[in-house]
Parts: sequence; C-alpha cells; structure tokens
Amino acid sequence: MLMIKPAVFPSTPLLLNVTRSSPPFQFPTSNAATLSTQSLKFRVSSSPNPTDLASVEELIAEKCVYEDLVFPQPFVGRKDILQFFRKFNDSVGKDLQFVIDDLSTNDSTAVGATWHLEWNEKPFPFSKGCSFYRLEIINGKRQIIYGRDSVEPAIKPGDSVLVAIRGVAWLLRQFPQLVDRF
Repeated sequence: MLMIKPAVFPSTPLLLNVTRSSPPFQFPTSNAATLSTQSLKFRVSSSPNPTDLASVEELIAEKCVYEDLVFPQPFVGRKDILQFFRKFNDSVGKDLQFVIDDLSTNDSTAVGATWHLEWNEKPFPFSKGCSFYRLEIINGKRQIIYGRDSVEPAIKPGDSVLVAIRGVAWLLRQFPQLVDRF
C-alpha cells in the first residue's frame, strides 16, 4: 500500500521492493503482535505475483479504510483494497519500484513514510508521495485499520493555490453554511 534496500517493500501503494539505506524498520516488540517492514509491505508489489498480495492480506484489517487521494472515494474493506492493489500492480508492471525516503518508527500504532518511484533505478517523474497507516491489534495480530496515500501532483499550480485558498476562505467567512456542501 516502497523499496528498502536491500530488502523488499512497495504505492499500492502495497507490496513492493523497498530500498532504504538504514536498517529495516521494525515496530517495538512490546508484545507478541509485532510487524516489521519486511511484513508490512503495504504499498505495491514490484511483481504481479498474486502470492505477494496474499502474504500481506492478513496485515489488512477486514474493515480497513484506504484513501488514495488520487481517487474520489476511499477503498473500504480488505477485499476492495486488495482488488485495487491487484489492479495497480497489473498497471505498473515490474519496472517501477517504490523507494522509501524516510519512515517514522516512534509509534507502534502508526507508520508514516515519504517515498518516490524509480524506473530502472532512476527517479520517475511526478512520483513523490507520503503515506500514513494506522494500526490496531485485532485478534492478537497487529493490522492496518486505516491508510492514506498522497501523491505529488503532475500539475504544479504554485502560488495560485494560495490565491484560491484565500478566495475560498473569504467565501466561507461570508457564507459559512457553504461548508456543509463539501
């Protein structure tokens, strides 16, 4: 749902080869329900091998909600999320790999990562992103209950975004009831 060299990790962003210069990330081992970066391959697989997705299926909670902000609606439930990841894997093929640039490791209930895609070990255009995953212990297993991916936009509006935000904020101050329409 990334690459950690020399390990293997993925956007959907779910199961991929992960490259990272530091040692593989590992959740604190305060209880038996632990999860490591090797097992939390929650982005995309660098191969369309269905067993890769099968190996992370149990990491995704049955009622997990996954938001890829490129899509208008979240994917809800393990089945829908895995179906999306399969489609994603089929689309990107084996040449694209996720590379983790940074990974938060201080909280055993949440993981944040910044990443980018590489094609044949070269940066892929407009492919930087960040991911956040919330974890919970369900039936003795730490599982992902929520995930969100945000990807770099292909069009970079720059300062015009500030003008748009200022205009929308002014409009909402004048007509606060409009916020209920979003």
